Amino acid sequence: MGNVNCVFCGCIEQASVGVVEKWGRFDRLAEPGLNFWNPLAGECLTGTLSTRINSLDVKIETKTKDNVFVQLLCSIQYRVIRQNADDAFYELQNPTEQIQAYVFDVVRAHVPKMNLDELLEQKDEVARAVLEELEKVMGAYGYNIEHILMVDIIPDASVRRAMNEINAAQRMQLASVYKGEADKILQVKKAEAEAEAKYLGGVGVARQRQAITDGLRENILNFSHKVEGTSAKEVMDLIMITQYFDTIKDLGNSSKNTTVFIPHGPGHVRDIGDQIRNGLMEAASAQVTE
Repeated sequence: MGNVNCVFCGCIEQASVGVVEKWGRFDRLAEPGLNFWNPLAGECLTGTLSTRINSLDVKIETKTKDNVFVQLLCSIQYRVIRQNADDAFYELQNPTEQIQAYVFDVVRAHVPKMNLDELLEQKDEVARAVLEELEKVMGAYGYNIEHILMVDIIPDASVRRAMNEINAAQRMQLASVYKGEADKILQVKKAEAEAEAKYLGGVGVARQRQAITDGLRENILNFSHKVEGTSAKEVMDLIMITQYFDTIKDLGNSSKNTTVFIPHGPGHVRDIGDQIRNGLMEAASAQVTE
C-alpha cells in the first residue's frame, strides 16, 4: 500500500485489489490476475488492498449504571468493499484505530445506562448498537463491518466474588429446603413402618395365643377321653407343670443366657399354674366380648 510500481504489467493476487494511478491521480482499480499499465503515459500500480475478512479485538473498560467497573472484549470482523477500495486506500491512514475509537464511543455511551445484570442479559443489544454505528461510519470509507461479537464481559474481581457468594448462598438455601423435605418424608415413612410393624406384631401375638389356647383345649379333651376319671382341671395342672419344667430346661440349655434366679417348689408350681390358667380365661373372655 503506497508503493509505486513503474513497470508495464503485474499480477494481482486473489482476494486483493490493486490501485492504479495516472500522473499521481487515481485512475482505476486492478482486479486479481494479470494487469497492464503504461508507465510512459503516467500509469503505475500504486498499491494493493486485501479484501479478506480481518478481525480486530477491542478491550473496553467502563462503568455500569450501578457503579460496577467492567471490561468488555469485542471482536470486530471487517473487510474492504471491492467496489470502494479507492476510498479505503486514500481516506484512512489507519482503519483499526478509527474502528477502535468508534467502538469505545458507542460502548461507553450505552453501558452506563444499564445495570450489570441487564448488561449480561442484553450484551447482544450493545453489539447491535456498535454494528449500526460502525456500518454507517466505516461504509463511507470503503469498509464493510461483517460481524461484531461481544466475546466476554468481565466485572471487577470483588464483584465476581460477591456474585459467586450470593449464588452459593441461594443454592445452599435451596438444598436445605430439599433436605428438610427429604427428612420429613423419611420420618413419616419411618413412623408408618413402626406402626405397621407394631400392628403386625400384635396380630402375630394374638394368633400365637389363640394357637396355644386351641392346642391346650385339644390336649385336655384328648387326655380326658383316654384317661377315665380325670377332670379338666387336673389335666390342665399336669400340662402346666410339664410346660414349666420344659421352660426351666430351655433356660438351662441356652448358652446365651446369664444366671437367672426363679422361685421353685411344689407350691410355686401350683401358683404358676393358677396364674397361667387365669390368664387364659381372661384372654378367652376378652375374645368373647369382642
